[in-house]
Amino acid sequence: RTQDAGRRTQDAGRRTQARRRPGPARPAPGLRVLPRVLAYNARAMTVQPTHHGGRTPARAAAPADLPLRWATPPGWARAALSEPLSLLGDHAHLERKAASNALELLTRWPGQAEPAEWSGILAAVARDEAQHLHAVMRLLKGRGGQLPRVHRNPYASALHAHVRRGQGSRELLDRLLVAALIEARSCERFALLARDGGDAELGVFFASLHASELGHYRVFLHLAGKVVVAEERDRRWLALLEAEADIIRAETPGPRIHSGPGP
Repeated sequence: RTQDAGRRTQDAGRRTQARRRPGPARPAPGLRVLPRVLAYNARAMTVQPTHHGGRTPARAAAPADLPLRWATPPGWARAALSEPLSLLGDHAHLERKAASNALELLTRWPGQAEPAEWSGILAAVARDEAQHLHAVMRLLKGRGGQLPRVHRNPYASALHAHVRRGQGSRELLDRLLVAALIEARSCERFALLARDGGDAELGVFFASLHASELGHYRVFLHLAGKVVVAEERDRRWLALLEAEADIIRAETPGPRIHSGPGP
């Protein structure tokens, strides 16, 4: 009986210790974990601490597995950040439009029955983008800036011109692939801004967004595979990748996330 009582005491102690153990760390604000099947490759972003004016800027390396057909020159980042308030205003509108796009696609699934994960995935993307918008607005307001009332994105407009409107599943496919392209290009740009922009505070911020954009681009490709067979999706994806390279190269320079490289 004495031995049994001792065992019960030990078991109770173990249960108490288990309850006291901290759970897994929560993701940083604005970086929610998407469904496991769509998890992004977190190793694509590396952070190297270097002291600069009392801060530790993040160094986000552009992931080698991005499929983009044209790489942005490193000098683009400093030029784009020469007017940080304008860049942040542009960025805020991009996050707003990305959240709206995800919500608009929420019920646009093909056929009558909703494919598995469709609305849950898009709701998660919309939540991420809204949180990113809030974070950008805090930075913009904290630096004395104001959100522009009017915003134009000629890069996105040129991409959307390739959407085959009024063609049912082809239109939906193109919309998902254009969303994937915008997320992939944003992923590349955030990595460059974090690494080469020269602004320590914004460098940390853009590095924190980099992995999220990588996950979102894969999410939209995944959903596109629910609209048409993989072979058709891949053919259209390759064609739009080539079009995107021509579009981004031809953009004018300026303090915008999707601006051109300049002379």
